[in-house]
Amino acid sequence: MSKFINEKFTSLEEYTPGEQPQDKKYIKLNTNESPYPPSKAVVKAVSKAEIKDLRLYCDPECKKLKLAMAKLFGVNGENIFLSNGSDDILNFAFMAYGQKGAAYPDITYGFYSVFAELHGVESEVIPLRDDFTIDICEYKNKNKLIVIANPNAPTGIALSLEEIEEIVKANPDSVVLIDEAYVDFGGESCYKLTAKYDNLLCVGTFSKSRSLAGGRLGFAIANERLIADLEKIKYSTNPYNINRLTQVVGTATINDNDYYLKNCEKIIKTREWVTKELESLRFFVLPSKANFIFAKSDKISGLKLYEELKEKGVLVRHFEKDRIKDFNRITIGTDKEMKTLIEKIKEIL
Repeated sequence: MSKFINEKFTSLEEYTPGEQPQDKKYIKLNTNESPYPPSKAVVKAVSKAEIKDLRLYCDPECKKLKLAMAKLFGVNGENIFLSNGSDDILNFAFMAYGQKGAAYPDITYGFYSVFAELHGVESEVIPLRDDFTIDICEYKNKNKLIVIANPNAPTGIALSLEEIEEIVKANPDSVVLIDEAYVDFGGESCYKLTAKYDNLLCVGTFSKSRSLAGGRLGFAIANERLIADLEKIKYSTNPYNINRLTQVVGTATINDNDYYLKNCEKIIKTREWVTKELESLRFFVLPSKANFIFAKSDKISGLKLYEELKEKGVLVRHFEKDRIKDFNRITIGTDKEMKTLIEKIKEIL
Protein backbone atom coordinates (compact mmCIF):
# COMPACT_ATOMS: atom_id res chain seq x y z
CA MET A 1 0.00 0.00 0.00
CA SER A 2 1.44 3.39 -0.98
CA LYS A 3 1.77 6.49 1.17
CA PHE A 4 -0.67 8.27 -1.17
CA ILE A 5 -3.81 6.25 -0.45
CA ASN A 6 -6.61 7.92 1.48
CA GLU A 7 -6.00 6.88 5.08
CA LYS A 8 -9.64 5.83 5.53
CA PHE A 9 -8.90 2.86 3.26
CA THR A 10 -5.73 1.67 4.99
CA SER A 11 -7.62 -0.54 7.44
CA LEU A 12 -10.15 -1.79 4.89
CA GLU A 13 -10.44 -5.59 4.92
CA GLU A 14 -11.02 -6.43 1.29
CA TYR A 15 -13.07 -9.35 0.00
CA THR A 16 -11.16 -12.57 -0.62
CA PRO A 17 -12.42 -14.34 -3.75
CA GLY A 18 -12.30 -18.10 -4.11
CA GLU A 19 -9.10 -19.66 -5.43
CA GLN A 20 -8.59 -19.59 -9.18
CA PRO A 21 -5.35 -21.62 -9.38
CA GLN A 22 -3.41 -21.76 -12.63
CA ASP A 23 -0.69 -24.21 -11.59
CA LYS A 24 -2.58 -27.43 -12.33
CA LYS A 25 -5.99 -28.74 -13.30
CA TYR A 26 -8.40 -29.18 -10.40
CA ILE A 27 -11.97 -30.31 -10.02
CA LYS A 28 -13.23 -26.86 -9.03
CA LEU A 29 -15.93 -27.12 -6.40
CA ASN A 30 -15.01 -23.90 -4.59
CA THR A 31 -16.59 -20.90 -6.33
CA ASN A 32 -20.15 -22.02 -7.14
CA GLU A 33 -19.74 -21.84 -10.90
CA SER A 34 -22.02 -23.91 -13.11
CA PRO A 35 -20.53 -27.22 -14.25
CA TYR A 36 -22.43 -26.86 -17.53
CA PRO A 37 -21.40 -24.59 -20.42
CA PRO A 38 -23.52 -21.82 -21.94
CA SER A 39 -26.02 -23.03 -24.51
CA LYS A 40 -25.15 -23.43 -28.19
CA ALA A 41 -27.28 -20.37 -28.93
CA VAL A 42 -25.01 -18.28 -26.71
CA VAL A 43 -21.86 -19.51 -28.46
CA LYS A 44 -23.44 -18.83 -31.83
CA ALA A 45 -24.38 -15.29 -30.78
CA VAL A 46 -20.71 -14.29 -30.52
CA SER A 47 -20.31 -13.74 -34.27
CA LYS A 48 -17.39 -12.25 -36.19
CA ALA A 49 -19.50 -9.16 -36.80
CA GLU A 50 -20.05 -8.67 -33.07
CA ILE A 51 -16.34 -9.06 -32.42
CA LYS A 52 -15.52 -6.49 -35.10
CA ASP A 53 -17.95 -4.10 -33.44
CA LEU A 54 -15.90 -4.19 -30.25
CA ARG A 55 -14.27 -1.03 -31.63
CA LEU A 56 -17.57 0.73 -30.86
CA TYR A 57 -18.96 1.62 -27.45
CA CYS A 58 -21.68 -0.66 -26.17
CA ASP A 59 -25.26 0.47 -25.58
CA PRO A 60 -25.30 2.06 -22.09
CA GLU A 61 -29.06 1.43 -21.85
CA CYS A 62 -28.72 -2.28 -22.78
CA LYS A 63 -32.03 -2.01 -24.66
CA LYS A 64 -32.14 -5.49 -26.26
CA LEU A 65 -31.07 -7.28 -23.11
CA LYS A 66 -33.42 -5.29 -20.92
CA LEU A 67 -36.34 -5.99 -23.29
CA ALA A 68 -35.61 -9.74 -23.19
CA MET A 69 -35.46 -9.72 -19.39
CA ALA A 70 -38.63 -7.66 -19.05
CA LYS A 71 -40.45 -10.23 -21.19
CA LEU A 72 -39.06 -13.15 -19.19
CA PHE A 73 -40.02 -11.73 -15.80
CA GLY A 74 -43.24 -10.03 -16.88
CA VAL A 75 -42.20 -6.57 -15.73
CA ASN A 76 -41.51 -3.25 -17.43
CA GLY A 77 -38.06 -2.23 -18.61
CA GLU A 78 -38.05 0.59 -16.08
CA ASN A 79 -38.22 -2.03 -13.33
CA ILE A 80 -34.92 -3.65 -14.36
CA PHE A 81 -31.37 -2.56 -13.65
CA LEU A 82 -28.39 -4.27 -15.29
CA SER A 83 -24.87 -4.28 -13.93
CA ASN A 84 -21.37 -5.68 -14.20
CA GLY A 85 -22.14 -8.62 -11.94
CA SER A 86 -24.53 -8.39 -8.99
CA ASP A 87 -21.67 -7.19 -6.78
CA ASP A 88 -22.00 -3.80 -8.48
CA ILE A 89 -25.60 -3.58 -7.32
CA LEU A 90 -24.67 -4.50 -3.76
CA ASN A 91 -21.99 -1.81 -3.85
CA PHE A 92 -24.45 0.78 -5.16
CA ALA A 93 -27.06 -0.18 -2.56
CA PHE A 94 -24.71 0.35 0.38
CA MET A 95 -23.67 3.64 -1.20
CA ALA A 96 -27.24 4.83 -1.84
CA TYR A 97 -29.24 3.45 1.08
CA GLY A 98 -26.80 2.94 3.94
CA GLN A 99 -26.96 6.43 5.43
CA LYS A 100 -28.83 5.13 8.50
CA GLY A 101 -26.81 1.93 8.74
CA ALA A 102 -27.28 -1.62 7.51
CA ALA A 103 -28.27 -4.97 9.00
CA TYR A 104 -27.23 -8.40 7.75
CA PRO A 105 -26.37 -11.85 9.19
CA ASP A 106 -23.06 -12.74 10.79
CA ILE A 107 -22.66 -15.75 8.51
CA THR A 108 -23.38 -14.65 4.95
CA TYR A 109 -21.75 -13.34 1.76
CA GLY A 110 -18.49 -11.69 2.78
CA PHE A 111 -18.84 -8.68 0.49
CA TYR A 112 -21.60 -7.11 2.64
CA SER A 113 -19.19 -6.18 5.41
CA VAL A 114 -16.62 -4.96 2.87
CA PHE A 115 -19.08 -2.61 1.18
CA ALA A 116 -20.29 -1.36 4.56
CA GLU A 117 -16.76 -0.49 5.62
CA LEU A 118 -15.90 0.97 2.22
CA HIS A 119 -18.79 3.44 2.39
CA GLY A 120 -18.65 4.12 6.14
CA VAL A 121 -21.96 2.37 6.78
CA GLU A 122 -22.53 1.40 10.40
CA SER A 123 -23.38 -2.30 10.48
CA GLU A 124 -25.66 -4.28 12.74
CA VAL A 125 -24.45 -7.85 12.32
CA ILE A 126 -27.20 -10.20 13.47
CA PRO A 127 -26.18 -13.74 14.51
CA LEU A 128 -27.86 -16.66 12.83
CA ARG A 129 -29.61 -19.11 15.14
CA ASP A 130 -27.67 -22.13 16.35
CA ASP A 131 -29.08 -24.11 13.42
CA PHE A 132 -27.84 -21.41 11.01
CA THR A 133 -31.32 -20.16 10.13
CA ILE A 134 -32.36 -16.50 10.07
CA ASP A 135 -34.72 -15.25 12.76
CA ILE A 136 -36.89 -12.85 10.77
CA CYS A 137 -38.07 -11.09 13.95
CA GLU A 138 -34.53 -9.74 14.29
CA TYR A 139 -34.99 -7.86 11.00
CA LYS A 140 -38.24 -6.06 11.70
CA ASN A 141 -38.61 -2.30 12.33
CA LYS A 142 -34.94 -1.59 11.73
CA ASN A 143 -35.21 1.69 9.79
CA LYS A 144 -31.94 0.91 8.00
CA LEU A 145 -30.78 -0.95 4.90
CA ILE A 146 -31.44 -4.68 5.29
CA VAL A 147 -29.42 -7.12 3.21
CA ILE A 148 -30.25 -10.83 3.13
CA ALA A 149 -28.94 -13.50 0.79
CA ASN A 150 -31.74 -15.93 -0.01
CA PRO A 151 -30.75 -18.74 -0.15
CA ASN A 152 -28.01 -17.71 2.21
CA ALA A 153 -24.36 -18.29 1.46
CA PRO A 154 -22.45 -20.26 2.56
CA THR A 155 -25.20 -22.18 4.39
CA GLY A 156 -27.60 -22.71 1.45
CA ILE A 157 -30.61 -22.29 3.75
CA ALA A 158 -33.56 -20.35 2.31
CA LEU A 159 -36.34 -18.21 3.72
CA SER A 160 -39.87 -18.62 2.37
CA LEU A 161 -41.56 -15.94 0.31
CA GLU A 162 -43.92 -15.29 3.22
CA GLU A 163 -40.98 -14.66 5.56
CA ILE A 164 -39.39 -12.25 3.09
CA GLU A 165 -42.66 -10.35 2.79
CA GLU A 166 -42.91 -10.04 6.58
CA ILE A 167 -39.50 -8.37 6.68
CA VAL A 168 -40.36 -6.03 3.81
CA LYS A 169 -43.70 -5.04 5.36
CA ALA A 170 -42.06 -4.37 8.73
CA ASN A 171 -39.55 -1.90 7.22
CA PRO A 172 -41.60 0.49 5.07
CA ASP A 173 -39.13 3.37 5.47
CA SER A 174 -35.98 1.51 4.46
CA VAL A 175 -34.77 -0.60 1.56
CA VAL A 176 -34.77 -4.38 1.91
CA LEU A 177 -32.30 -5.98 -0.49
CA ILE A 178 -32.76 -9.68 -1.18
CA ASP A 179 -29.70 -11.18 -2.85
CA GLU A 180 -30.99 -14.09 -4.95
CA ALA A 181 -27.76 -15.33 -6.51
CA TYR A 182 -28.78 -18.96 -5.85
CA VAL A 183 -32.57 -18.79 -6.01
CA ASP A 184 -32.90 -20.92 -9.16
CA PHE A 185 -31.71 -24.05 -7.35
CA GLY A 186 -34.78 -24.53 -5.18
CA GLY A 187 -35.55 -21.18 -3.60
CA GLU A 188 -38.50 -18.90 -4.33
CA SER A 189 -37.86 -15.52 -5.92
CA CYS A 190 -39.44 -12.42 -4.43
CA TYR A 191 -39.33 -10.36 -7.63
CA LYS A 192 -43.14 -10.36 -8.03
CA LEU A 193 -43.44 -8.61 -4.65
CA THR A 194 -41.66 -5.57 -6.10
CA ALA A 195 -44.96 -4.58 -7.75
CA LYS A 196 -46.50 -4.42 -4.27
CA TYR A 197 -43.67 -2.90 -2.19
CA ASP A 198 -41.65 0.13 -3.22
CA ASN A 199 -38.84 -0.67 -0.75
CA LEU A 200 -37.92 -4.13 -2.06
CA LEU A 201 -34.79 -4.56 -4.18
CA CYS A 202 -34.53 -8.05 -5.67
CA VAL A 203 -31.00 -8.80 -6.95
CA GLY A 204 -29.94 -11.62 -9.26
CA THR A 205 -26.99 -12.80 -11.31
CA PHE A 206 -26.16 -14.73 -14.49
CA SER A 207 -23.05 -16.20 -12.82
CA LYS A 208 -24.60 -19.29 -11.26
CA SER A 209 -27.67 -20.80 -12.91
CA ARG A 210 -27.00 -19.17 -16.30
CA SER A 211 -23.35 -20.24 -16.72
CA LEU A 212 -21.95 -16.73 -17.21
CA ALA A 213 -19.66 -16.22 -14.21
CA GLY A 214 -16.94 -15.00 -16.59
CA GLY A 215 -19.38 -12.75 -18.45
CA ARG A 216 -20.06 -10.56 -15.38
CA LEU A 217 -23.77 -9.81 -15.62
CA GLY A 218 -26.08 -8.99 -12.74
CA PHE A 219 -29.55 -7.50 -12.50
CA ALA A 220 -32.06 -6.02 -10.10
CA ILE A 221 -35.85 -5.89 -10.22
CA ALA A 222 -37.57 -3.19 -8.20
CA ASN A 223 -39.93 -0.23 -8.17
CA GLU A 224 -38.97 2.20 -10.93
CA ARG A 225 -37.84 4.81 -8.38
CA LEU A 226 -35.31 2.44 -6.83
CA ILE A 227 -34.11 1.52 -10.32
CA ALA A 228 -33.70 5.25 -11.08
CA ASP A 229 -31.49 5.56 -7.99
CA LEU A 230 -29.20 2.80 -9.24
CA GLU A 231 -29.12 4.26 -12.75
CA LYS A 232 -28.09 7.62 -11.31
CA ILE A 233 -25.09 6.05 -9.58
CA LYS A 234 -24.23 3.99 -12.66
CA TYR A 235 -24.20 7.05 -14.90
CA SER A 236 -22.09 8.84 -12.31
CA THR A 237 -19.45 6.11 -12.27
CA ASN A 238 -19.38 3.92 -15.39
CA PRO A 239 -22.25 4.21 -17.91
CA TYR A 240 -20.67 1.58 -20.20
CA ASN A 241 -20.50 -0.99 -17.42
CA ILE A 242 -21.78 -3.95 -19.48
CA ASN A 243 -19.61 -4.68 -22.49
CA ARG A 244 -20.92 -5.38 -25.97
CA LEU A 245 -20.32 -9.16 -25.94
CA THR A 246 -21.86 -9.63 -22.51
CA GLN A 247 -25.01 -7.85 -23.71
CA VAL A 248 -25.15 -10.16 -26.73
CA VAL A 249 -24.62 -13.41 -24.80
CA GLY A 250 -26.90 -12.23 -21.99
CA THR A 251 -29.76 -11.74 -24.46
CA ALA A 252 -29.10 -15.15 -26.04
CA THR A 253 -29.08 -16.71 -22.58
CA ILE A 254 -32.51 -15.28 -21.75
CA ASN A 255 -33.88 -16.44 -25.09
CA ASP A 256 -32.67 -19.98 -24.35
CA ASN A 257 -33.95 -20.06 -20.78
CA ASP A 258 -35.29 -23.63 -20.86
CA TYR A 259 -31.76 -24.98 -21.34
CA TYR A 260 -30.66 -23.36 -18.09
CA LEU A 261 -33.72 -24.46 -16.14
CA LYS A 262 -32.97 -28.06 -17.13
CA ASN A 263 -29.39 -27.63 -15.92
CA CYS A 264 -30.73 -26.39 -12.59
CA GLU A 265 -32.85 -29.53 -12.30
CA LYS A 266 -29.76 -31.67 -12.94
CA ILE A 267 -27.79 -29.78 -10.29
CA ILE A 268 -30.60 -30.19 -7.75
CA LYS A 269 -30.72 -33.94 -8.43
CA THR A 270 -26.96 -34.22 -8.04
CA ARG A 271 -27.06 -32.16 -4.85
CA GLU A 272 -29.58 -34.56 -3.32
CA TRP A 273 -27.41 -37.56 -4.21
CA VAL A 274 -24.22 -36.00 -2.80
CA THR A 275 -26.03 -35.02 0.40
CA LYS A 276 -27.13 -38.62 0.95
CA GLU A 277 -23.63 -39.92 0.22
CA LEU A 278 -22.03 -37.53 2.71
CA GLU A 279 -24.64 -38.30 5.33
CA SER A 280 -23.87 -41.99 4.91
CA LEU A 281 -20.27 -41.07 5.78
CA ARG A 282 -21.54 -39.43 9.00
CA PHE A 283 -21.24 -35.87 7.69
CA PHE A 284 -23.62 -33.21 8.98
CA VAL A 285 -25.05 -31.40 5.94
CA LEU A 286 -27.22 -28.30 6.15
CA PRO A 287 -30.43 -28.35 4.04
CA SER A 288 -29.43 -26.48 0.89
CA LYS A 289 -31.50 -24.71 -1.76
CA ALA A 290 -28.38 -23.55 -3.60
CA ASN A 291 -25.88 -25.06 -6.04
CA PHE A 292 -23.62 -25.98 -3.13
CA ILE A 293 -23.79 -27.77 0.19
CA PHE A 294 -22.28 -26.86 3.56
CA ALA A 295 -20.99 -29.89 5.40
CA LYS A 296 -18.77 -31.01 8.27
CA SER A 297 -17.49 -34.28 9.73
CA ASP A 298 -16.60 -35.13 13.32
CA LYS A 299 -13.82 -37.37 11.94
CA ILE A 300 -11.72 -34.58 10.41
CA SER A 301 -11.46 -30.81 10.74
CA GLY A 302 -12.76 -28.59 7.99
CA LEU A 303 -9.29 -27.19 7.29
CA LYS A 304 -7.67 -30.62 7.16
CA LEU A 305 -10.31 -31.96 4.76
CA TYR A 306 -9.93 -28.90 2.53
CA GLU A 307 -6.12 -29.29 2.46
CA GLU A 308 -6.18 -33.02 1.75
CA LEU A 309 -8.80 -32.68 -0.98
CA LYS A 310 -6.67 -29.98 -2.61
CA GLU A 311 -3.68 -32.33 -2.54
CA LYS A 312 -5.84 -34.86 -4.38
CA GLY A 313 -6.89 -32.32 -7.03
CA VAL A 314 -10.30 -31.29 -5.66
CA LEU A 315 -10.94 -27.70 -4.55
CA VAL A 316 -13.65 -26.83 -2.01
CA ARG A 317 -14.10 -23.60 -0.03
CA HIS A 318 -13.03 -23.34 3.60
CA PHE A 319 -13.81 -20.37 5.88
CA GLU A 320 -11.91 -19.40 9.00
CA LYS A 321 -14.70 -17.87 11.10
CA ASP A 322 -15.02 -19.72 14.39
CA ARG A 323 -18.69 -20.63 13.94
CA ILE A 324 -18.09 -22.35 10.61
CA LYS A 325 -14.44 -23.40 10.59
CA ASP A 326 -15.40 -27.09 10.83
CA PHE A 327 -17.50 -26.81 7.65
CA ASN A 328 -16.59 -26.74 3.99
CA ARG A 329 -18.71 -25.32 1.20
CA ILE A 330 -18.86 -27.72 -1.72
CA THR A 331 -20.10 -26.59 -5.12
CA ILE A 332 -22.25 -29.10 -6.99
CA GLY A 333 -20.44 -30.17 -10.16
CA THR A 334 -21.26 -32.85 -12.70
CA ASP A 335 -22.17 -36.34 -11.52
CA LYS A 336 -18.69 -37.53 -12.54
CA GLU A 337 -16.98 -34.76 -10.56
CA MET A 338 -19.08 -35.42 -7.46
CA LYS A 339 -18.39 -39.16 -7.62
CA THR A 340 -14.69 -38.32 -7.64
CA LEU A 341 -15.22 -36.03 -4.63
CA ILE A 342 -16.90 -38.83 -2.66
CA GLU A 343 -14.13 -41.27 -3.63
CA LYS A 344 -11.44 -38.85 -2.45
CA ILE A 345 -13.26 -38.17 0.82
CA LYS A 346 -13.50 -41.90 1.48
CA GLU A 347 -9.76 -42.24 0.85
CA ILE A 348 -9.02 -39.38 3.27
CA LEU A 349 -11.29 -40.71 6.01
